[in-house]
Amino acid sequence: MFSVYLIFIYILLLILKPTRKISIALLPWMIFAFSYDCMRLLPNYEVNSIDVRGVYEAEKKLFGIMSGGVLLTSCEYFARHNCALMDFFAGVFYLCWVPVPLSYSLYLYLKGRRREYLHFSLAFLIVNLIGFCGYYIYPAAPPWYAMNYGFEPILGTPGNSAGLIRFDVMTGLPVFHSLYDKNANVFAAIPSLHAAYMLVTVLYALKYKQSKLCVSIFAVICCGIWFTAVYSGHHYIIDVLLGIFTALAGILLLDRVLFHIPMINRLMKKYLSIIS
Repeated sequence: MFSVYLIFIYILLLILKPTRKISIALLPWMIFAFSYDCMRLLPNYEVNSIDVRGVYEAEKKLFGIMSGGVLLTSCEYFARHNCALMDFFAGVFYLCWVPVPLSYSLYLYLKGRRREYLHFSLAFLIVNLIGFCGYYIYPAAPPWYAMNYGFEPILGTPGNSAGLIRFDVMTGLPVFHSLYDKNANVFAAIPSLHAAYMLVTVLYALKYKQSKLCVSIFAVICCGIWFTAVYSGHHYIIDVLLGIFTALAGILLLDRVLFHIPMINRLMKKYLSIIS
């Protein structure tokens, strides 16, 4: 399992003196990666039943598009109406979903803005964990599943790059094919954490008064990911909206509740003293 290699590399970084401090600083990101991979140990469909038809019908009712006299979901519409230019930018945007937030966190750390680094990293982690709770509370199939397999859940269904395969074909690189072949659980579409992660980055860039250019680039990437999630058939608009809500809920929980708990504040001060 991927987690075994990840833990091995992390322990190695902890042992080596030159990388010990930054490896401790990266603990929130380590927990993020490990928690995702652990979904393989307890699939969400073993906790609650999978919804395929319900979210499909809700999406069609709320955001359906008439095309040729037939009411389609937005994902079905884009599966029939796409172009090479959008395929290319969709692939570029979707590749940013974790690398950009991680890069921004490292930028804060290397600039010596350790408190801001920690707050941002914890916000990212909290949002991620709330999203994972959503996966277990309401296992839901992504749009490509309904389009390819119908409405009956088939356990063990392999991951699928869906519309992003067009980016792979265009570039000649099996980027998304390789990524989605390793998907820990295909029935984890609600909420869309793709929609959540970059929004957290945009909001913290605003909070930390980054340059207008920086915030604008993050905002464009964020909107691009939201569009791509639907355009590629990986998420319904409902999923994206719930991902946005998850991001806002996670930030509010951290800022308005967790940071006001004395024990957490003491732990954060201790942690900051270690990574500074």
